[in-house]
Amino acid sequence: MGLEILAGRMVAPAFGSSVYTWGSIIGVFLAALSLGYALGGRYAATHASNQALAILSAVAAVSVAAVAVGGDVVITWFDTLNLVEPRYAAILPVTLLFGPMTFLLGVISPFAAEQSAAESHGSASGRVYAVGTIGSIVGAFGATFLLIPAFPVGEVALLLALPLIVVAVLVGDTEPPTVAAVGLAVVAVGLAGFLVVAGPPMTGDTIYETQTAYSDLEVRQDEGVRTMYIGGVPQSATYVDGREGYVFDYAPYMHLPMLLTDDVDRVLFIGGGGFTGPQRYVEEYPNVTIDAVEIDPQVVDTAERYFGLQESDRLQVHVADGREFLQSTDRTYDVIILDAFQADKVPFHLTTREFVELTRSKLDEDGVLMANIISARSGEGSAFYRAMIKTVDTTYPHLYTFPTADTPNLQNIELVATKHADFTQADLQRLNDRRDIGLDLSEEIERYRRAETVPTGDVPILTDDYAPVDSLLDEQVDKPYVITGWNGTTATG
Repeated sequence: MGLEILAGRMVAPAFGSSVYTWGSIIGVFLAALSLGYALGGRYAATHASNQALAILSAVAAVSVAAVAVGGDVVITWFDTLNLVEPRYAAILPVTLLFGPMTFLLGVISPFAAEQSAAESHGSASGRVYAVGTIGSIVGAFGATFLLIPAFPVGEVALLLALPLIVVAVLVGDTEPPTVAAVGLAVVAVGLAGFLVVAGPPMTGDTIYETQTAYSDLEVRQDEGVRTMYIGGVPQSATYVDGREGYVFDYAPYMHLPMLLTDDVDRVLFIGGGGFTGPQRYVEEYPNVTIDAVEIDPQVVDTAERYFGLQESDRLQVHVADGREFLQSTDRTYDVIILDAFQADKVPFHLTTREFVELTRSKLDEDGVLMANIISARSGEGSAFYRAMIKTVDTTYPHLYTFPTADTPNLQNIELVATKHADFTQADLQRLNDRRDIGLDLSEEIERYRRAETVPTGDVPILTDDYAPVDSLLDEQVDKPYVITGWNGTTATG
């Protein structure tokens, strides 16, 4: 189970963490285990011995070490081949990397049952599978709560290889085949440890990187711009060379709600990243108090170290799931801004009609909801955007959208919903001319579109019971995500 969780973390940067990815991982592990159980059971009566158990464990440890060293290379290579439809793409690399070791672990169980000192085959099998299940529990909890949050994935793989070497030593004998196998495993894991820990040096513009409980996180700096990447996707950026303003062109759109409602006292941001949005609100609006919710504590720590995040009586940071926080708080807000992403997609439980209804219940009567999503604005790649419109439209009477780039590619699109007041584009421009909100939003208002102009007949309303976000995002796979900003256009697949 520890290896299974590790597999999810390794393939997620290339293939995402969708239900297709996890289904591929679970399916491959189960298939390999089943094949190992079947073959091991067939030959256990004639071939099982302590020497065989030691050799199997040692070879499995070598295969884990190989994954630690070459896993990223294999995954990247398969990611560039595009051999199969995207939803099936993770099956091949997972099979190549984790299939052999999982097969060997499957063979070990019936061999161990055959060698057990129990009085009957039934009690022997029960004992082996009980011990194996306990090991899976320890591996699952240990990898999830201890290893992955604390170590890079390569080092986690090596740590998971060590118990296999211990087993090989404990059950092995002094026969030359056993000694050779155990020696090979020790050398392989030791060499892998050196390569993983020493590793290639970081590129010059990477100033920090880590694995968190939720994703891989990296901070890079280039030409006076510091950017936070989560899951390989840029999430926040700020100038560190004295320049002012926003790095990415979509960021000013988060000020649109300030045009749509009066007397804003309290604002909620769901999703932190580098916290550039909440911090800019603190600077621009001295009478506003901000709650910012971020699920990943290491993202908060990184924002404090590298993006100048400072809590105060006007900016309170809450480490929590955004939906759980909203359900538990007794506060109401004038503005709620949804800016939470898992890599390049909004977590599905923050897209459903039930969540949208929850936001409405936590807004004041003239409150405004704003959601930042990534999608194409029309045609192929737009299904998620159109489903979000259809879903929000079930709860809010007035809905507007603001695409942020003149491109058919994936881009940030802002959805803005109001509870009562209705605004035309001309209304927004007049409000922009009249109100001083710290920046001119004329260009952003030019991208105004009413939601009813967007076709939604072929997409579902997203609900807690049925939110096929992964299916809707299928057509976005391998399409460039375009961010227009300080250095022209930045695109990432």
